[in-house]
Amino acid sequence: MNQSDSGKDIPKIYVPHKTERSIYDFWKNGGYFKPSSKSTKKPFIIIMPPPNVTGELHMGHALTTALQDLMVRWRRMKGHPTLYLPGTDHAGIATQVVVERMLSEKNISRHKLGREAFVEEIWKWVKQYEDRIYKQLESLGASCDWEKKAFTLDPKPSKAVRTTFVNLYNKGLIYRGERIVTWCPRCSTALSDLEINHTDQDSYLYYIKYKLTENNDFVTIATTRPETILADTGVAVNPKDKRYQHLIGKQINVPLTKRTVAIVADDIVEMEFGTGILKVTPGHDPNDFEIGQRHNLKTINILDSKGLMNSNAMDYEGKDRL
Repeated sequence: MNQSDSGKDIPKIYVPHKTERSIYDFWKNGGYFKPSSKSTKKPFIIIMPPPNVTGELHMGHALTTALQDLMVRWRRMKGHPTLYLPGTDHAGIATQVVVERMLSEKNISRHKLGREAFVEEIWKWVKQYEDRIYKQLESLGASCDWEKKAFTLDPKPSKAVRTTFVNLYNKGLIYRGERIVTWCPRCSTALSDLEINHTDQDSYLYYIKYKLTENNDFVTIATTRPETILADTGVAVNPKDKRYQHLIGKQINVPLTKRTVAIVADDIVEMEFGTGILKVTPGHDPNDFEIGQRHNLKTINILDSKGLMNSNAMDYEGKDRL
């Protein structure tokens, strides 16, 4: 073959997918990603952090996969029986939200669709994006044992989770108690902190007078959430704040209620914010909850599962929180 003939088969620009796919298929079909049963060296295993099936992979997944695959391939080259275990995560409420958003574009709500039909739509989504994710992982060159791929709702992983939970409970390492959670009134479920995007918004700072029980004196408290006054079970000042040291231990009346609460000292109070006095609502703020735990303050919840005021809000029962 002369030089001109051979040049016809070589493209002027390198096109990766034309060669990478065939090379990857050679590795995959040849069983090179499976752990060797003949090696006597210590096994090396990486369980892939399962990507959520809420959508396609992003650059973060590509970085993680590249670094893990580098370690896997190095160990495999050194003769270790090596397993890179792939999988995907059902992602719970996050997947529900994206499916609801997809259906809303067709003017369909999950309530109108019904539970069974909605679950079917979720499984269709899962199948579509799970396949897409695995194809993306292959295109990244991930040397996974694809025969062992797993989904977090598969029977074996689900059983493992339940078994582990029961074992921890039997050892006394799991217990029940009141805690602050982020609740979605629309979905009627608690949300993970990882599923929440915090944003800064302009708001009002309300200045409200709280009357001391021993005389007609009062203190002024600044708050951005006046609706939670009905759940106040304490008032806090910073022990280093000389303006209010004389108030520590005194009792104070909560406006709109017949409740008297104690004024406590706590370092978490920011002396420069507002008036430097904090109303403590353990049932509706994480920081206030911690203060309540430290000072044995009662926890009162004034909201129901729909985000409306409940019976603890007295005359305001049934009204929207905002």
